[in-house]
Amino acid sequence: MSNVTLQQITKRFRQVTALEDVSFSVNHGEFFVLLGPTGAGKTTTLRIIAGLEKQDAGSVLFDGTPVDGLMPADRDIAFVFQQYSLYPTMTVYDNLAFPLRSPLRKMPEAEIKERVTRAADILRISHLLDRKTARLSGGEMQRVSIGRAIVREPRIYLMDEPLSNLDAKLRESLRVELQHIQKTQSSTILFVTHDQIEALTMSDRIGVLREGRIVQVGTPNDIYDRPADTFVAQLVGSPRINLLPARRDNGTVLVQDSPLHLPAPKTTHAQFLVGIRPEDVKPVPDGAFSGTVALTEPLGVETIVHIRAGGQTLLSIVPGLTDLRIGDEVRYSVAPERLHYFDPEGMRITSS
Repeated sequence: MSNVTLQQITKRFRQVTALEDVSFSVNHGEFFVLLGPTGAGKTTTLRIIAGLEKQDAGSVLFDGTPVDGLMPADRDIAFVFQQYSLYPTMTVYDNLAFPLRSPLRKMPEAEIKERVTRAADILRISHLLDRKTARLSGGEMQRVSIGRAIVREPRIYLMDEPLSNLDAKLRESLRVELQHIQKTQSSTILFVTHDQIEALTMSDRIGVLREGRIVQVGTPNDIYDRPADTFVAQLVGSPRINLLPARRDNGTVLVQDSPLHLPAPKTTHAQFLVGIRPEDVKPVPDGAFSGTVALTEPLGVETIVHIRAGGQTLLSIVPGLTDLRIGDEVRYSVAPERLHYFDPEGMRITSS
């Protein structure tokens, strides 16, 4: 396996800048997730690494060596696409064996069988080897697609939203499978997604991409607990973070149109945004603040409670089901050590 480095990558499509000065590294044996909304430049980044697109500026390095001049076939990468790239008239076995039978490899059939069998065992599709892929379910087809990448034992796996077309239970199952593969095989994986749950649960590190620029790179804890700006703060976390306009007044933060008063950050800004994660808003009998329940969203394992506080509404998470009903008066507390502060431009300034 290899490490991959992008140095100041820029890519334009006519008048549209897809990537602007993008730099980050994926370490050997790391599960790195590139997270961002649709149109952020995630797929373009993968295609440049794979050699399917040519950047306008910057360089791609594998193990410190530039690969910009290499054709895709010479870069020794495996690309797993969102759509299943399988041959429907072939069996699962032949689909898995196909990349190993190419003229570039000409691998002996005994070794092909060994690799295919091992990949099928890892992905739990051994019982499907004799079946035509046209007769598989979506989850089975994606397993075979991932298996075609595994059998090659490449330097790096590039995965472009491979789980997005699956239902929730299959996505959860394949997330576990991919993590197991990565840890047991010490694989280097660059995984692209717009799903913050996939990013937070699967990755060793996350790179957040916005409009072709890297906004923040860090561990899942870094991204969630210390977001670089309001874009990152709102991108991760479900339900969304509470972002409230506020101002400083005699060492206290007063939230606009609300009775909330909070500890002031160490900043010279007179006005800013305060961010409060829903799990840090706790309905408790002796809470310092009071409000009215505007809405409850029971989800089984937890309930999202919308608390009206003056002109603002705060989202709160309570475990399990709750007796709170719309219109109820409720007291609640806010964890002061968990507050996030952002300047008027949306950049992080400090934590309480």
